[in-house]
Amino acid sequence: MAAKQTPAPAAAAAKPRGMSLHIGLNAVSADHYGGWSGELAACEFDALDMAAIAKSKGLKATIPLTKKGTRGNALAGIRAAAKSLKSGDLFFLSYSGHGGQVPDVTGEEADKQDETWCLFDGQLIDDELYHELSRFAGGVRILVLSDSCHSGTVTRAGPPAAPTGAPALLSQRPKLMPLAVALRTYRDHQAFYDKLQHDLAKVAGNAVDPDAALAQVAVSGRRTGLVKKFKPTAILISGCQDNQTSMDGEHNGAFTEQLLSVWNHGAFKRNYANFHAFIKSRMPATQTPNLFTLGSAGVFLAQRPFAL
Repeated sequence: MAAKQTPAPAAAAAKPRGMSLHIGLNAVSADHYGGWSGELAACEFDALDMAAIAKSKGLKATIPLTKKGTRGNALAGIRAAAKSLKSGDLFFLSYSGHGGQVPDVTGEEADKQDETWCLFDGQLIDDELYHELSRFAGGVRILVLSDSCHSGTVTRAGPPAAPTGAPALLSQRPKLMPLAVALRTYRDHQAFYDKLQHDLAKVAGNAVDPDAALAQVAVSGRRTGLVKKFKPTAILISGCQDNQTSMDGEHNGAFTEQLLSVWNHGAFKRNYANFHAFIKSRMPATQTPNLFTLGSAGVFLAQRPFAL
């Protein structure tokens, strides 16, 4: 009589994987930005510190700094992660540098401006970022931390005034491309930025407007119904409100400095909602970090920050 065979054990569930991209720019190319190089002090430190957290949690990190912080490298890094990661995996994207704006030519922005990240050789428009994130597989968790200015208005609060006669310090610099530079940069490269927006509008069709989709999340867990077509789930924490500026520092940006303090080398044990609240409580009234989500982020918000 044949021996009774023991059923093979069920295959263990695949362990979630993680990838991260950390962009830090202490300057931009004056060739693209009309002679403005936008020197900052701490953005490379910010990127390196975010990468250190990522590596400590088992994520594979890519770190394009200043001259390597190009549009091509940023898009390639995001697209590589989108191609590789599956449901349950984590993509951690951080940016530290100037925020800017270009005129909206497709008509979806109420203030007629599209917000940007000022990469070394050109700006990355918010519509582009939203489109790239929407290409991730369903169930992928995306964490975006941005220590920059993202306001679409020109009436944002300015940086605190230095005492009369005091020298301008790097630590007093806002991470904001000056309006005159933004206008000059757009004028010099209008065909490039207009084509980007028109091409994205054709691809998006009737997709949800990214700024409408970035609905603020209350601690109560209120969800937005505006992002039904967004398959992954994303948490975005920005360094300030839309009418404020994120400030540079000597060793870290103001937002990143407080984030690292709250994280405390991994001693922080609470969830993302608490993480944002603790960072916010340490910041001055002139710079209040904001929390947004894309997709169904309730479960993600309840997790410990950076956990695979």
